[in-house]
Amino acid sequence: MEKLKIAVQKSGRLNEDSLKILKEIGISIDNGKDQLKASASNFPLEVFYLRNGDIPQYLKDGVVDAAIIGENVLIEKGNDITIVEKLGFSKCRVSMAVPKSSDATSLKDLEGKRIATSYPNTVNLFLKKHGVNANLHIINGSVEIAPNIGLAEGICDIVSSGSTLFKNGLKEIEVLLKSEAVLATSPKISEANQAIIDKIQFRLKSVLRGRKNKYVLLNAPNNKLNDIINVLPGMKSPTVLPLATEGWSSVHTVINKGEFWEIIDELKANGAEGILVCPIENMVL
Repeated sequence: MEKLKIAVQKSGRLNEDSLKILKEIGISIDNGKDQLKASASNFPLEVFYLRNGDIPQYLKDGVVDAAIIGENVLIEKGNDITIVEKLGFSKCRVSMAVPKSSDATSLKDLEGKRIATSYPNTVNLFLKKHGVNANLHIINGSVEIAPNIGLAEGICDIVSSGSTLFKNGLKEIEVLLKSEAVLATSPKISEANQAIIDKIQFRLKSVLRGRKNKYVLLNAPNNKLNDIINVLPGMKSPTVLPLATEGWSSVHTVINKGEFWEIIDELKANGAEGILVCPIENMVL
């Protein structure tokens, strides 16, 4: 049986989160220490551990069928590669930054200046779009040190928490794009392996929906039941079951995490009691 070859980052946080989500969708990887590839024991899949920057080319060449990779890397090196699913982790942004002592406050202030970056294609396109001319110094590695050693007046790099910029005396002045981990496929993927990707995507969607929602159970006095149901945004309609105590019902529903606390406050105000909140592993529609 044909196996899907999927690339993940060789090490680091993206590697850990990629293997975690594969495990959550029921794929067990026989992963030994320092292996360059590993097979799944219960799914037609092989994982290849590769350098992040090399993965777009492997996708283009069809060496691997798919990859879990940062969207920012695809924008820089593989913007013709199909993104199948955004995965919601390893979120960051690609930003311009300058020394805190600099007078620059926006992109236009970098006109004619030197910018150090590991993302020359992304930066060039952004500068061209906004009509700014600057000189790029391409650096692989610690870009944030460039202004301190006089190599550049500004940098463009990935930013997560901003702590690295702070430690190096830099301030963020422009966000070029926002990024997260994505599942991407090779333009040369076979029909058989596309069918495997479709199965993976179905499972991923179920896990990602679960992460965005909470399962809520509560007790409601029957005379307030309609008011409480009107507060709930359930998938279709909440489940209502009579309790042993006369005049009370148990209400079960799903609430989006983004609206969660506001809805809980409204439920309490409308007489709900004994509210239980449970995580959802998978949400299959």
